[in-house]
Amino acid sequence: MKKDITTRKDIELLVNEFYKKIKQDETIGFIFYDIAKVNWEKHLPVMYDFFENMLFYTGSYTGNPMELHKHINRLFPLTDEHFKRWNLLFSTTVDELFKGDTAKLVKMRALSISTVMHIKIAAESSSSDKIF
Repeated sequence: MKKDITTRKDIELLVNEFYKKIKQDETIGFIFYDIAKVNWEKHLPVMYDFFENMLFYTGSYTGNPMELHKHINRLFPLTDEHFKRWNLLFSTTVDELFKGDTAKLVKMRALSISTVMHIKIAAESSSSDKIF
């Protein structure tokens, strides 16, 4: 029987399983390997902190994911398809592993953050295309 997300260990399981999917994904995996050149040993603990802070307000994450994603977008334009795929993989991973209010909350917050990120990236891209 599935349980809810209640501990950092739960978050680590979620993040690890999610990124296993990402690494194998034909739609977005290459962005992590070829464009962002992610150092997984450094990235995964940062993601544990990010999601732990998102759910439990631990203060364990300090960073600027928006600027990082804008930088990646300047290297390789991120599309609707990329964001949709990220959200699908994340939501699917949560549903495979967990059930409960915190599981619903992490999916909702991840979708909200990715939507805002997508909008801001699109706005930056369209403004840089204009000639003044």
